Amino acid sequence: MRARMRRYWAEAVEPRLFLFAQLREVPAGLTAMIAVLNVVVGLLPVGFVVATSTVISRAPDAVSGGLGSPAWRELTYAFVVASVLFLLQQQLTPLSVSLGQRLKHQVDGRFQDRLMAASLRTAGITPLEDQASLSNLEQAAEGLEKGNRTPGDAAAGTLALVLRYSRLLGFLGVIGVAYAWWAAAAIGVVTMMFRYGQRGGVRMYTRLWPHRTRYRREAEYFRVLGMGAENAKEMRVFGLADWVGERYRSAALEALRPVWRERRRVSVVNFVWFTAASLVISFLVLASVLRAAAAGDLSLFALTLTLQALVAAVLLGEFYHEADTATQFGMLAARAMDTFERQVSDLADNERRTGRTGSPAPTDPGGLPTREIRFAGVSFTYPGASAPVFDGLDLTLRAGECTAIVGLNGAGKTTLVKLLSRLYDPPAGAVLVDGCDLRDLPIDGWRRQLAVIFQDFNRYELTAGENIAFGAVEAPATSDALRRAAKEAGVLEVLEGLPDGLDTLLTRRHADGEQLSGGQWQRLAIARSLYAVAAGARVLVLDEPTAALDVRAEAAFFDEFAALTRGITTLLISHRFATVRHADRIIVLSGGRIIEDGSHVELMAAAGTYAHLFDLQARRFAEDDAGAAVEVQP
Repeated sequence: MRARMRRYWAEAVEPRLFLFAQLREVPAGLTAMIAVLNVVVGLLPVGFVVATSTVISRAPDAVSGGLGSPAWRELTYAFVVASVLFLLQQQLTPLSVSLGQRLKHQVDGRFQDRLMAASLRTAGITPLEDQASLSNLEQAAEGLEKGNRTPGDAAAGTLALVLRYSRLLGFLGVIGVAYAWWAAAAIGVVTMMFRYGQRGGVRMYTRLWPHRTRYRREAEYFRVLGMGAENAKEMRVFGLADWVGERYRSAALEALRPVWRERRRVSVVNFVWFTAASLVISFLVLASVLRAAAAGDLSLFALTLTLQALVAAVLLGEFYHEADTATQFGMLAARAMDTFERQVSDLADNERRTGRTGSPAPTDPGGLPTREIRFAGVSFTYPGASAPVFDGLDLTLRAGECTAIVGLNGAGKTTLVKLLSRLYDPPAGAVLVDGCDLRDLPIDGWRRQLAVIFQDFNRYELTAGENIAFGAVEAPATSDALRRAAKEAGVLEVLEGLPDGLDTLLTRRHADGEQLSGGQWQRLAIARSLYAVAAGARVLVLDEPTAALDVRAEAAFFDEFAALTRGITTLLISHRFATVRHADRIIVLSGGRIIEDGSHVELMAAAGTYAHLFDLQARRFAEDDAGAAVEVQP
């Protein structure tokens, strides 16, 4: 029993208290206005019941007395009052709903701002990749994205309960005054038993929510896979339609089966007892009322009033569509966002800690590095992973050189980029820039020194010019600078051929938008990094920068690229050794450690891992008459 009470407190009371605290998100005046209005709207039916009971009780005397008699006038007054109360209810109920919607949108707007701020608060991306925080983020964002079951719905639903329960209290008060307070208490118990059962069913869904998350995600994935235009070609060519449909069906059923089991228990077993007990109590109260009326202890007015209030009070044990689901799931979303904010806050506090290694940091990292970037004893493991990516890595990138990183998948190449750009901080060791711990440098200032092309670079559904200018948002985006970067990346001619040139929207979502090919998008990303270099970035990071280009285009690009980036500290990650061979220095990673280090000539002479991989790839290529590499059949 004690465990059941603790669970009830945790599931029903604590979330409600938490939700009331969230009402601080909106002006207190609006909340108070809705609460008062809902009390009034809640009590109007009580007044209507009193007025109609008066009409019924005065009807016999009014008929006997005829028109103009005192009884007729009393009946007329009561009828007018009942009509006014009815009309007021019809007018004020929509107003209450409208103000509730206004409250919902205000609360959701504040929560949306908080969610966006929390998502962008940390300098790194840990909250967006760690499963614990990501789960809370998804739960908080799901309702806001779909527009239902949101914190705003929960806030509006909570105030809507004021209307329902003020009405219930009004009817119980009528029963107590017109007949007996024990009867009012008994009917209150009946109504709240049904309410407990209704809310218990909703709480059941939320209790099962964590167990259903995996299957809900899987079902949603296969639903999007089956309906997405980008997947349509392979789906049809490989005949995957039936398979995807079946996977969606099986995942959806796995998500629903525990709900069905628990719903049978809650809806059938519990409600059988609730209904049986409620019928017995209601029958005893009703029998007592009728017996008192038969004995002459109740007037017609009191009898009519008691019966109407009794029926109306019991009917208030129903499911409240405007409040029950909204408050329960909206509370989950609000609680998930509160938890996500605390997780982000902890991570942000972690990021603000000063580095323990290196020289005093300059307040302005502009122009860095002048000597080197060093990964000193760096260890790193991704959140939720068991095996470390790096365990005591020591690596030095000399300023002004182009250093290429090669290795098999999973060697840690892209992780280096994430650590260098402070998307993650190493829990052990440090990244030093000219001897300064990277964590001690102003992060915005340091990132202005970086020009990064990630392997999975963003394709912004904005204009071509904006896609380039994002490389240095702090710099004024002049047409000449944008065109120069596009020309250096070899994409200017393509962009000028678009309907509106660099002002063309790059998306198919708009009628006047255009789409680029994969290779053209990659050149646009390269233009973005070159624009950053022109704006003052001193470190260029290229993570598979030419994966979408053919071999000939790649060779021509790097011939020009070397001249454009001379003197810039460049970190190049690529699987194409025809590109890597031009680097000043080549580092081979394996298992998070450096196994080879040297120039192309030195590593080929060493006849180690690099030479072996180079030879394997070189067999696929030959030179044409112009000396350019072309792919051939082995």
